Amino acid sequence: MSVFDAAADRYDDARPEYPDEVLDDLVALAPGERALEIGCATGKATRPLIARGFRVTCVERGPALAARARELGLDVHNTRFEDFESEERFDLVFAATAWHWIDADVKYVKAHELLRPAGHLAFWGASHAFPDGFDPFFTEIQEVYDEINESYPGEWPPPPAADNVAEIEASGLFGEVEVRRYLWELQYTADEYIALLDTFSGHIEMTAQQRERLYGEIRRRLGDRKVRRHWEAVLHVARRIG
Repeated sequence: MSVFDAAADRYDDARPEYPDEVLDDLVALAPGERALEIGCATGKATRPLIARGFRVTCVERGPALAARARELGLDVHNTRFEDFESEERFDLVFAATAWHWIDADVKYVKAHELLRPAGHLAFWGASHAFPDGFDPFFTEIQEVYDEINESYPGEWPPPPAADNVAEIEASGLFGEVEVRRYLWELQYTADEYIALLDTFSGHIEMTAQQRERLYGEIRRRLGDRKVRRHWEAVLHVARRIG
């Protein structure tokens, strides 16, 4: 079961929409009619791609998320991508904020098998970005993460997300890789930001005591002001070889 199943009721409201530019560039770089989505959750990427003319089949391992996506009218198979079987071959196989969860030994091979000749693989994430002038709240709150033994493991502030071009090319199954980067800012009240955190795996897996301490400090430190959170997406589109 997906860890995100615990947040199925909150996921659609709390997670951000992807910028139109991401979906517009995806359609331009990977034209077609039939797509397979890996880890659709509640369809944050699915619905805008359908609106752009694709027919999308979804694979979602979390039963609660799959049920929620079906309620929204999506075609969803409740299974792992690694176990999914289909006689159909797709123009596009894609994942929005889910590709890194797939078994590294399987994902490129499986995507290659499910694509038609000259089809495309695409994936991107939506990660926390720290451009010049980012909200200092995120540096200040790190002392609370340290206190609850959830310290950030790398350098601070984190650098921009790296691309996966070398990994894609090393598979030997995909080439002609295109990479596009997107940066956008959203503002959250304390309660809205906590609702967002409740959809992230690390926070879902915290103890109740850890969350109580962290969320109490977020409310205290933000008060009535909104926090500015920057998001970054790195879109990868690669053409199937062979």
